[in-house]
Amino acid sequence: MLGSASERSPGFKLLLALAVGFVLTIPLFSVYLLAYDRQSQMREATDSITAGWGGAQAMNGPLLVIPYRATATETVVENGQSVTRSRQVNRELTLAPEVVELKSDVVPQVRKRSIYRAVVYDAKVSGKARFAFPQDLSRTGVEPASMDLTRAELRFGLTDPRGLGANPRVNAAGKPLRMQPGGGSGGGRGFFAWVDATGLQGQPVEVDFAYEFRGNGSLGLAPQAGDTRWIVHSTWPSPSFTGDFLPEHPPVTDKGFDATYRIGNLALGRSLVSTGDAGANSGPPQPITQTYRSGPDSDGRAQVAQIDLIQPVDLYSQVNRAVKYGFLFIGFTFLALLMFDVIGGVRVSPVEYLLMGAALVLFFVLLLAFAEVIGFTPAYVLASAAIAGLNTAYSAAVLGSWRRAGFIGGLLVGLYTVLYILLSLEAYSLLIGSLLLFAALAGVMYGTRRIDWGARRENTAAA
Repeated sequence: MLGSASERSPGFKLLLALAVGFVLTIPLFSVYLLAYDRQSQMREATDSITAGWGGAQAMNGPLLVIPYRATATETVVENGQSVTRSRQVNRELTLAPEVVELKSDVVPQVRKRSIYRAVVYDAKVSGKARFAFPQDLSRTGVEPASMDLTRAELRFGLTDPRGLGANPRVNAAGKPLRMQPGGGSGGGRGFFAWVDATGLQGQPVEVDFAYEFRGNGSLGLAPQAGDTRWIVHSTWPSPSFTGDFLPEHPPVTDKGFDATYRIGNLALGRSLVSTGDAGANSGPPQPITQTYRSGPDSDGRAQVAQIDLIQPVDLYSQVNRAVKYGFLFIGFTFLALLMFDVIGGVRVSPVEYLLMGAALVLFFVLLLAFAEVIGFTPAYVLASAAIAGLNTAYSAAVLGSWRRAGFIGGLLVGLYTVLYILLSLEAYSLLIGSLLLFAALAGVMYGTRRIDWGARRENTAAA
């Protein structure tokens, strides 16, 4: 007996493939959240690795802080009348150096714990500074007789003094100074020394210094001098120059980098002399994402020249970018299956779409898991080979032909190759991706130009 069965129309099959693809967006988004969660765990692990070593460091100074007495007036109301009173208050005059020359030698190392890595460093800093009273000191309103030059403080700031090495060496006018912890009489972080600045009234005072500290991730300098010259040498091959100032054409090689900064106080927009209440200018520099009070001439935000010691490949960012292309993998693979179904006459069920799509989503999980252990590129090759092989073998059973399965396998290999290129070429990824999508769409439109998407085919079967 012969029976007939009405097969689904091509348009209905397309809707089924789209429905399965929409369902797969749920696990695909879950993979994106998984990568984000693993990245958060990596940051926590990095913090635990570097705990006690020293944080991201930013340094400033030296600054010469001189206490002085000033007369403050205030008006109060007594018995209905305004009364003006005067009183003596303690204030500080902060003098930035005319010239600072700094050299920093940064020795990095990678510390590991389990599968996590963190970049830490030891820094050796040496430099010279020259202090002098400006000729227009009278404009500040500070009388020379009111200054107590014998109680001046020479202050150095450091973001995280836990990483500060022992016995910083500081000489003023050829005489060694004894260093003290903290930011001086006003508190703060770093170290300071009491100094007799009476010599400033006659001629400039030369200060030379050298100290060491530990940090991780980044190193910065908050320039405050009239002319700041900062030379940085390191063997780290992947620096990122950020902050408010950039070095002069730094040569970067696989053996390290040398960076030279030249910054004037006109670029800083601040005077070399400032006044304020006692302790107002004692704060250390902060990373550029934070704020600190740096004197009345400042807008409150630290101007920092910063160097980040970045790791060459941020695998979590790479995986997150790859996941965003997951829809293209699913779409192209389902499109190939749909063409075999509509044009080739091979019946592909929604379950088979779902299983092959699940394998495509699994690729990103494998990529993340392997990348944490063996690195991004080897993990990408291993995961793509595994999923391409799995889907090729499965499609051979679904399509009933190894020749057709070879087309699916070739398509996946091509897609994985293109994705790797897109991940490598960040600047041109949108351009290349859009051109490939245009070519793919043109091919599909050409191949399906004669298909009646609403028609049904009648199949007969013997029973």
